[in-house]
Amino acid sequence: MSAPRRVIVGVSGATGTALAVRTLRLLGAAGIERHVVVSPAARRTAAHEMPDAEFGEHAEAVHNFRDIGASIASGSYPVDAMVVIPCSVRTLGAIAAGIADNLLVRAADVTLKERRPLVLCVRETPLHLGHLRAMVTATEIGAIIAPPMPAFYAAPESIDDVVDHTVARTLSLIGVEAPGAPPWQGTRSS
Repeated sequence: MSAPRRVIVGVSGATGTALAVRTLRLLGAAGIERHVVVSPAARRTAAHEMPDAEFGEHAEAVHNFRDIGASIASGSYPVDAMVVIPCSVRTLGAIAAGIADNLLVRAADVTLKERRPLVLCVRETPLHLGHLRAMVTATEIGAIIAPPMPAFYAAPESIDDVVDHTVARTLSLIGVEAPGAPPWQGTRSS
């Protein structure tokens, strides 16, 4: 998989603002053009989790959540991949059902119909059967479900280490190499 040149980052209302900000920063560091769509619920969550977070300073284009006529709402606009991080269950369900009533879901729908990589970092626990069925449906139509799970084998020493590993692992799913998640080398045999 070649590295993408243009990526959409969707930020929905689940907890995990730090994941979204780090994703945007690492994509920028890799020289990738970033388009971001932030839901109203995500802005509310960000105000609580990271009051100083400003998504626009980490993206070349910030699209209005309600603007379903934006460039990224069309398959003719060249985009290489999309990541929804964090992805709320509401957003997951809308994507799985094809209910493209806002730009974040419409961009995800376009990403799927154009057979481009779509990674959904679903952030919810515990999960009920409806959540699991939505994940199955999203997977069946082409999405990659990648919940932000801490990798304890990486021996994180801080929350930043957990965020770095989670985001680097997520970006690897769309062909972006980022520091923070070196490949597993196996364990020493005894």
